[in-house]
Amino acid sequence: MYRQFEKENFFDLSNFEFRDIFDNVNFVWEAIPKIENYINSLFQKRILVGNYKDKKNVFVGEGSIVMSEALIDGPAIIGKNCVIGHASYLRQNCLFGDNVQIGHGSEIKNSIFLNNARAAHLNYIGDSIIGNNVNISGGAMVANYRLDKQPVGVHAGNQWIETGLQKFGAIIGDSSNIGANAVLNPGTILEKKTIVYPLTSVKGVHKNNDTIR
Repeated sequence: MYRQFEKENFFDLSNFEFRDIFDNVNFVWEAIPKIENYINSLFQKRILVGNYKDKKNVFVGEGSIVMSEALIDGPAIIGKNCVIGHASYLRQNCLFGDNVQIGHGSEIKNSIFLNNARAAHLNYIGDSIIGNNVNISGGAMVANYRLDKQPVGVHAGNQWIETGLQKFGAIIGDSSNIGANAVLNPGTILEKKTIVYPLTSVKGVHKNNDTIR
C-alpha cells in the first residue's frame, strides 16, 4: 500500500529543474529534510552563484521579481519569472521552480514549490511540498508542528506511518486548490486535483480529485 506515497502519484517532475532532489526517495516527504543540503550543494558546486543583494546563498532566477520589504533568508533558490510579494518572508531552505507566486505577507519555510504554484497572501507554509499549478488561497495555513510536540506521522487508512520528522506540514499534489482560511494539519497528504473548501480543517490522506468540505 505504501506505493501510494511515491512521488509520481503527486507530481509531474518532468519540467522541474530541481527534480533530482527526489532521487532515492521512497516516501515523497523524504525530500523535505534534504532541502537544505541540496540547495547548499548547488552553491558549493558553483552551479549557482548568489545574486540577491549581498547574500551568497540566495539565487533569484531570470525575470523574477522580489517586491519591497520582502525578506529572503538563505539558503534559497528561486526559479525564473517568480513573484515574491510585498512583506513576504522566505525563512530559509526555500526551493522554488518557475512562475511561482508568493503573495503579500506570506511566510514560507523549508519547502519546495513546483512550477506555477501560488500562495495568495497571508499564508504560512512550513516543511511542505507544493505541486505544479497548486493554488493556496488567502489566509490558508499549512501547520507543521504538533501541539503535543510528538513527531509527525501520516494516517493512512487504519495505519499510522512514522515519518521521523519533528516538523512536517503537507504534501499537496499537482493542480490542487486550497480555499481561503483552510488549515492543513501536520502530516496532511493530498493527491492531485484535490479541492479543499474555505474554512476547512484537513488531516490524513486524500485521493486524487477528492473534495474536502
